[in-house]
Amino acid sequence: MSALSTSVGRLRCEYLVDPLGIDETAPRLSWCLETERQGARQLAYRIRVASTAAKLAAGEGDRWDSGRVESDATAHVVYAGAPLRSRDACHWNVELWDETGAVIRSAPALWTMGLLEKADWSARWIASDPEILRRDPQAIAPTLIEPGTPAVFRRAFELPSVSEVRRATVYASARGLFELHLGGKRVGEDLFAPEWTDYFKRIHYRAYDVTAMLVAGRNEILATLGDGWWTGYVGWQEQRGRYGSLENSLLVQIEVELAGGSRFTLGTDGSWQCATGPILSSDFQMGEIYDARREPRDWLPAREVAAPEASLVAQRSEPVRVTQMLAPVSHTEVGPGVHLYDLGQNISGYVRLKVEAPAGTRVQLRHGERLNADGTLYTANLRRAKAADVYVCRGGGVEIFEPRFTFHGFQYVELTGLPGAPLADAVTGCVIHSATPPAGRFECSHAGVNRLWLNGLWSQRDNFLSVPTDCPQRDERLGWMGDAQVFCRTAMCNMDVAAFFTKWLIDVEDAQTPEGIFPDVAPRLREDINFVGLGNLGGAAAWADAGIIIPHTLWRVYGDLRVIERHWGSMVRWLDWIERHNPDGLRLNKLANNYGDWLCIPSDTSFGTHSPMKNLLATAYWADDAAKMARMARALGREAEAVRFQAMFERVRAAFQKEWLLPDGQIAVETQTAYLLALAFDLLPAEVRARAAERLVANIRELGWHLSTGFVGISHLNPILTLTGHADVAYRLLLQEGYPSWLFPVMQGATTIWERWDSWTIAGGFHKDGMNSFNHYSLGSVGEWLFRHVAGIELDPEQAGFKRFTLQPFLGAGLDFARASYRTLHGEIRSEWKLAGDRLTWTVVVPPNTTARILIPSEPGTAVASDGLTLSGREGRFAVVADAPAGRYTFISTCRVAS
Repeated sequence: MSALSTSVGRLRCEYLVDPLGIDETAPRLSWCLETERQGARQLAYRIRVASTAAKLAAGEGDRWDSGRVESDATAHVVYAGAPLRSRDACHWNVELWDETGAVIRSAPALWTMGLLEKADWSARWIASDPEILRRDPQAIAPTLIEPGTPAVFRRAFELPSVSEVRRATVYASARGLFELHLGGKRVGEDLFAPEWTDYFKRIHYRAYDVTAMLVAGRNEILATLGDGWWTGYVGWQEQRGRYGSLENSLLVQIEVELAGGSRFTLGTDGSWQCATGPILSSDFQMGEIYDARREPRDWLPAREVAAPEASLVAQRSEPVRVTQMLAPVSHTEVGPGVHLYDLGQNISGYVRLKVEAPAGTRVQLRHGERLNADGTLYTANLRRAKAADVYVCRGGGVEIFEPRFTFHGFQYVELTGLPGAPLADAVTGCVIHSATPPAGRFECSHAGVNRLWLNGLWSQRDNFLSVPTDCPQRDERLGWMGDAQVFCRTAMCNMDVAAFFTKWLIDVEDAQTPEGIFPDVAPRLREDINFVGLGNLGGAAAWADAGIIIPHTLWRVYGDLRVIERHWGSMVRWLDWIERHNPDGLRLNKLANNYGDWLCIPSDTSFGTHSPMKNLLATAYWADDAAKMARMARALGREAEAVRFQAMFERVRAAFQKEWLLPDGQIAVETQTAYLLALAFDLLPAEVRARAAERLVANIRELGWHLSTGFVGISHLNPILTLTGHADVAYRLLLQEGYPSWLFPVMQGATTIWERWDSWTIAGGFHKDGMNSFNHYSLGSVGEWLFRHVAGIELDPEQAGFKRFTLQPFLGAGLDFARASYRTLHGEIRSEWKLAGDRLTWTVVVPPNTTARILIPSEPGTAVASDGLTLSGREGRFAVVADAPAGRYTFISTCRVAS
């Protein structure tokens, strides 16, 4: 884009690009003013929504024409047109007026409505006839232990002509996972649809535009049905079928709209046929067996089965997709016919296998994150997960295999079974995750820190797969809420996860108990599944509290009031439950789990005990929940509830001080996390905050300038040190290379964030505990500090959503430069500083239609070159620009950083 050009771009509906089949009847629309012109801003907008692309092109908004609206709003503008009905196509654009008087119109965008009423579904749920397994001597009958052979379904239909077809849509769902083909071509790029939900509460469906896939004459739709979360292994279960069934079922409805207004509909029912296919078995944890010699045969009629009681709903988040392909960085034959490949990066995904071998050749792929000392594949940390795929060759030429219904966490691949040497490009790593768009980038002068940030980004990619899991490799892969809440602010810096968390918060509320207890994992595990003494997996401090923390963070980062309004009732019920069971203001109840500061040093991995530290942590989170609720209540105009929750915060704060605060500002529980929570959650009187921060620093110093926090404290560590005047200590911790530290795993060769600082060391090898994931993002939550305080891109303390924001970098010894970009709903913020001696050069970009408060690091009494902006005063060692409009600015100042 040239400096003078102006456009309107990044049109979104409910955070998504051109979504199909949504069920939000009052969708919110967003866009960006895009230009490099200084001072650019929107004065007014006009939205047109039309039923056809032709009407929109002609300037007609037959569904909605907002007219000219005098407003600078570009996000969360609620559709206010004619009531939306099932199947409605909504072609839309935005016209805006900028400060120069110019009128700019966007390119067209689209959303379509899904099937909003139960009566819109004429299709019937179907399952396979068990006879197909009995007729196939290779087929495997599903058991509680072993995954069975997936069924394939088909139905042919005739179209006399495609010239009259205006639009064709496939709506599909399953109890299990589906993959669709129409006319021999794959429908869509989604993986693992429908995605994970609490299947007792709601099941997703997906919508696909197949207009271009239809042909005149015979068309055939083919569906393969896999196990997925519905019947496969999930978590630590020793048995499959966690939702009470070993039978998968399918729902498909094809609707062809003709030019004359009529509609041809074909849905699953007893007229569909079923058979077995080339997949002999498939499971997320165990892997997939695929025999390419097999074709579906012996077709039998499908069975109609009872529909679920759960609601069918549209998916609100980006689908899981392949987002990258990685070629191996090395290939070694570690034994006769045993080939080991290193992708150079720990990923979540699967291998695209390319082979040429005789028919019947059985090729096996095993996956692992690390290598044993003898160079063989390390799989001990996978526990029960086999993570092995098998491909039986068809023969007759080059063959390509990609598994359909499994994924693995791995960096290394072991290939066996070939009669000769593999092809040069036999193995390609396919990276998969929920296709959340990139949002931020960070880079600095320290290679180790760059790798640390990248490791956090990779662990986010690898674990944000339908839900925010803890790990992608072993027999767990659960949506742990504590992990998600400590990392969510970092996640929002790295990628646009608004839609992703919007979907998951529905899972969280679905998992809440009638009494009001939020879960520890979402979707929730069944109550009869016991894990290390815990059956209910609910109510844990810092884990269950994610039910308040994440909605609050979504509102602050994206300006999303709807998400806190819709989950308001569940958040109130949670605090009501805590208050009922803790009448003295201390969260001491023994009716919930308490993991404490998980994997702190020294580690405490007990669950049910309630030590002073665990009680302090639980009470601190109760206070913070109440404070966040008071703030959200004020934003929603719920003044009475704001008063209630502010009073609750004050009462719990007072109880906290009475129980744990000593007269000299010391906390009775002398841990780094105790001080961090007390400072972060404003639990201390103002007059002792400085002394508490000094005690925190003293603790770090006494440990040889090392951290000792676990999962909970780690996200607060560097931000609190920085904001209490100890940025130098934060930088010292960042650059510490000894154990334990952020750079310690980097020095051991980590390409993702590890569950433990010492999951593997050069000196000692593997950690002996079976709980030893090499892809666990929690300890990577320092990422938010890199964006917020090193690059200085920070939220405004009062206004949510980055319409107005703060730019304030804190410099420290060890970095000569840092640069970051962050794409908000309003455009991309950029910050880049360089330090040469005492001379600081800092360049920032304030995106169009926003303003920033800028604090320039500078020594008192020295000159500041402010690029034409007016300095309004000073705050300590920062010169202040109170209100900078959109534009690119470079500041030069004198700034001394202590070595």
